[in-house]
Amino acid sequence: MGTEPDWVEHVIWWHVYPLGFVGAEKERDPEGPVVHRLGHLTAWLDHVTQLGANGLALGPVFDSETHGYDTTDHLRIDPRLGDDADFDALVAAARERGIRVLLDGVFNHVGRSHPAFRAVLEQGPSAPTASWFRLRWPEAWRPGVEPGYDDFEGHHHLVALDHGSPAVVDHVVDVMCHWLDRGADGWRLDAAYAVPTAFWAQVAERVRARHPGAYLMGEVIHGDYPRFVAESGLDSVTQYELWKAVWSSLNDANLHELAHALRRHDEFVQRFVPYTFLGNHDVTRIASRLTDPAHLAHALVVLATVAGTPAVYAGDDHGFTGVKEDRAGGDDAVRPPFPATPQKLSPLGLPTFALHQELLGLRRRHAWLHAARTEVVDVANETLVYASTGEGSRLLVALSTAGNPTTLTAPGARAVAAGEAELREGRVTLPAGGWAVLEA
Repeated sequence: MGTEPDWVEHVIWWHVYPLGFVGAEKERDPEGPVVHRLGHLTAWLDHVTQLGANGLALGPVFDSETHGYDTTDHLRIDPRLGDDADFDALVAAARERGIRVLLDGVFNHVGRSHPAFRAVLEQGPSAPTASWFRLRWPEAWRPGVEPGYDDFEGHHHLVALDHGSPAVVDHVVDVMCHWLDRGADGWRLDAAYAVPTAFWAQVAERVRARHPGAYLMGEVIHGDYPRFVAESGLDSVTQYELWKAVWSSLNDANLHELAHALRRHDEFVQRFVPYTFLGNHDVTRIASRLTDPAHLAHALVVLATVAGTPAVYAGDDHGFTGVKEDRAGGDDAVRPPFPATPQKLSPLGLPTFALHQELLGLRRRHAWLHAARTEVVDVANETLVYASTGEGSRLLVALSTAGNPTTLTAPGARAVAAGEAELREGRVTLPAGGWAVLEA
């Protein structure tokens, strides 16, 4: 197993995209005033604990040009959100409630107006920060001529850093430790997959030397998750394989796909504990992904009962809908502003909130699920039974998308812990489209 701190076993994250959440302007005015909006998030911290979560996973909060992923100053809070005092107040309010804080670090690239890149544009090859970037200078360079440079996935305004540069290693370590010193508990490392694992290994070792209790998690979409974790020295990566299998298998009435993903997930858990989720700021909301809204319960059951460090994207806990589109502004629908307090949300979302409370409560009562081993007991196109075990405990989970009541094998099941079911002699009967978590 990996290096993650002990406290991670008990954390459930509530993930927020702050710039959208507080209704900040889409673009920052360099001459604009500081607007103290982080207090908007403080007003939602009781909602986090009432949900059953105890972690606040923040999207970008640092000075940037637009959406937060084009950072211009890693050591300054974005003025659209507030200042250091606002950040300190948010962390203090979280601490009072036992809530951990995770920050989003964009260290693959920076915005074009970042001072390190501006110096390159103004001073040319002699700029002290020229080594920070992967630059291509014309043979006959003269002042005012811009170099070619690597960017992030074709986005010219996102200038890729040179991760072979010791100065970049030093900068990232300093930034991460600065905010850990101010009270953060860990980092989500944006686009970690685009950065050499050798870079992360250097950074992780140096950060942990100063903050051994920090949780370091990387955004990785495809590829060999266990190898990435082993080579990078990070604690975990995002489990996109399971995310995709959950909604895809439910939509296609093909729970064999989910069974396959659970077997893969179990292999990962032998090496590290993945960061699990049903939604985030980059994808269509789970309520919009699912063809049948009733299957939201099935998806949440999986999140709550398999190994992982689970995260709930703000709004998913009230059944928010939103479709991500591949166009300028295509993220807006999944990054909306939130009202001043939870009480101003529509009551239509309360049943979804109650379901989250029930299943996250079950998760917290069975903390061993964090690193549980999962075994598929029985699978067909429309039904699935799996067992999660750990520390001498065992839960059985039965799912059905069938249009009729279904009886499935449930070896050792003793009682219904959540959901609706009838137990009889090692069998469980679910209603049409039903689900149940069983004590075994």
